[in-house]
Formats: sequence, structure tokens, C-alpha cells
Amino acid sequence: MTSGNDDATRRGDGSTRWYFPAGFIPEHGTGHEPEYTSRNELCLLNTGDEEVCVRLTVFHADRDPVGPYEIRVEGRRVRQLRVNDLIAPEAVPLGRPLGLVLESDTPVVAQLRYVDTRRGGLTVTAVPGLPG
Repeated sequence: MTSGNDDATRRGDGSTRWYFPAGFIPEHGTGHEPEYTSRNELCLLNTGDEEVCVRLTVFHADRDPVGPYEIRVEGRRVRQLRVNDLIAPEAVPLGRPLGLVLESDTPVVAQLRYVDTRRGGLTVTAVPGLPG
């Protein structure tokens, strides 16, 4: 695959800033872990040639934002990770409303997937981010 200029590194598609205002990670789930753990999954697509560092800030309803959490995505790759698994600078609390802001130096495409297993079934919803 070639771009208009073969000598230049291809920048990725998407945006350098993404907003997800309606996050929520349920405290409980049903079934075997980790497959049936209720969670939010961040899906990042880097269509550029170079690795991207995405900085994530978590906003809360009742306290100051926490971040940045740094997430690396290799060039021309996709990365999916559970927001539940983010622990540094601190673990993301469960059972509380949250919002996410992603910032990167190079454009990426972002989506948030909600997996809710609280009622014995499996509910999955994918939500595209709002580019900024």
C-alpha cells in the first residue's frame, strides 16, 4: 500500500482528541471471569505507520479527573483494552459514572464498548467517540 508520497511517514486517520461522556463500569457480573466480567473496553485503531501514545484522562461525577493513563498502539494496528484494568496512576472505580478524554499527537480512531453481564445475560453496546 502506498501513499501519495512514498518517502513520508503516513499519518493516521481519525482525530487527536476523543470524548466519551457516558462511561459506567458495573461492579458485578455473572458467569466465569474474565470472559463474563462487566467492563468498558476501549478500542483504538492506528492506521498510521508509527506507534502512537494515547493519553487517557478519566473524569468523575464527584471528584477531580485522574490521568494521564498512557496507552501505546503500534503503527497500522488495533489495540483493545479494558478500562477496568487501568491501574496507574490509580485504579478506575467501578459502579460510578465516568467520562473519558483521549489525546494523542497523531490521529487515531476510537470506540468504547460496554459489556454488561449483571443480569445473567450478556449485553454489548459499541459507541463511537466524539472527535474534538
